[in-house]
Amino acid sequence: MRIAQIAPLTEAVPPKLYGGTERIVSYLTEELVELGHEVTLFASGDSITKAKLAPMCRKALRLDPSVRDANAPLTLMLEQVYRRRHEFDLLHFHLDYLPFPLFSRQSVPFVTTLHGRLDLPELQPVFDTFNEVPVVSISDNQRLPLPQARFAGTIYHGLPEKLLTPLPGVTPGYLAFLGRIAPEKRCDRAIEIAIATNTPLKIAAKVDRVDVDYFETKIKPMLAHPLIEFIGEIDETQKPGFLSGAIGLLTPIDWPEPFGLVMIEAMACGTPVIAFRHGSVPEVIDEGVTGFAVNSMAEAISAVGRLKALPRAAVRARFEQRYTARRMAEDYVSLYEGLCRREPSSVLAAAE
Repeated sequence: MRIAQIAPLTEAVPPKLYGGTERIVSYLTEELVELGHEVTLFASGDSITKAKLAPMCRKALRLDPSVRDANAPLTLMLEQVYRRRHEFDLLHFHLDYLPFPLFSRQSVPFVTTLHGRLDLPELQPVFDTFNEVPVVSISDNQRLPLPQARFAGTIYHGLPEKLLTPLPGVTPGYLAFLGRIAPEKRCDRAIEIAIATNTPLKIAAKVDRVDVDYFETKIKPMLAHPLIEFIGEIDETQKPGFLSGAIGLLTPIDWPEPFGLVMIEAMACGTPVIAFRHGSVPEVIDEGVTGFAVNSMAEAISAVGRLKALPRAAVRARFEQRYTARRMAEDYVSLYEGLCRREPSSVLAAAE
């Protein structure tokens, strides 16, 4: 198939550091190429791929201080994709609802993976209007706020099988928190769980500009405890060591997590997960195999003592069964083929 992957421009594909959506776009793109498909990646110019790269800006917008209006290059990218649409059998967007108005008025099959939370009230009229646009959810729970949307399928994220692997000879000795420090991620809960169980906690996380005040006022004072170590943002090469050395990953979220990539990163390293039962968590964690989904701080504290009873080889094996990039890519190819077999239609019944 001739497939266009259209990525956000905020980060490179793959991102240099944090950037869950762009990493998934990268993993999917590379696997599609390996499967023999002709793939063009619309992304920032500093992206790296085996596909054909169509650079839409000089470099990732987050890393380019000269760009003051991020909507401008994004608008130009949508126009470029539109002009080239007939070069492809299918267009796969990762831009939320932004492609809907333009691409629902043309006949080339397209689909959008929804990577974020869908419970925001302003999304309701958007999906009321564009209720024939095919979209993909990344967990079944993510769909619940938008029953009117046309979900073509749920496809769980996946990682390249050899990207993150357990490091041999490492003795786990601490709890881990990985990802981003924000109110909904509840790093404060992770710290409280570590202190309550008298277990060291290592925090490898970025702090976005929007969350600096939260970090300074809420989290930073808690870092003074001798059990707590703040490492900061880490890259892919550092994750196997960080996660392999952890007794377990703490994901004490307080929001409807659409998927939770960090959970399968831990599983890839054989590290079990304790996560609060919100959003996708019960779907992603195999209870008592890859970790525990909990409902309260008391349950989370209790679960820490049961982590060592979970065989780490079994955690890794379940990752290989459920969460590889190859499985993800094959699922998307099946979905693409189904969309291409359908008669093309225009959502708003406008002539092309």
